Amino acid sequence: MMLVEETQVPDAALPIEALTRHLRLGSGFAEDDLQDSVLASFLRASMAAIEARTGKALITRGFVVTFAQWRNAQAQGLPVAPIQSISDVTYVDRFGATTTLDASAYRLQKDNFEPKLKSTSTALPAIPSEGAVEIRFDAGFGPAFEDVPSDLAQAVLLLAAHYYEYRDETALSQGCMPFGVTSLIARYRLVRVGTGA
Repeated sequence: MMLVEETQVPDAALPIEALTRHLRLGSGFAEDDLQDSVLASFLRASMAAIEARTGKALITRGFVVTFAQWRNAQAQGLPVAPIQSISDVTYVDRFGATTTLDASAYRLQKDNFEPKLKSTSTALPAIPSEGAVEIRFDAGFGPAFEDVPSDLAQAVLLLAAHYYEYRDETALSQGCMPFGVTSLIARYRLVRVGTGA
């Protein structure tokens, strides 16, 4: 499986003003926006870290996931949630020729933890030998930061502030995440139960 983000979160959707207030940075000066690019980079980094830990896309954008084989031909799990829509399912043979699957052959089973591409008949068509299938979809809570659940939004601001405050610190261990952030995102993390988990 390979997941690729086809579109990025636009700069206008980043909560730079909210982070500025959270950090209690000065305002009313001629150069108020001097640190905007720095704050935007910390916001992008904190969003990426939280998305990686939760498997959730915070702000809606386009993705494509590629599979070499179905894990389950009746219902293939998708790696990001919440998925808003599937735009197309394309089969690619070993020579690169593509065939788009008719939309009536599948449906999206929405789920906040494990969304699935489901067959509307007995099974999804087989993936060509040495080929792949590409599934394009839009995932996220909404197009604006205000659409993100409040606890996840607060986690983004806390983590971005942490990155900002410790931007020159080299002694912090890799993957360091403040306790407040981990407790805020805990209910969004997928818990796997059973053998092989």
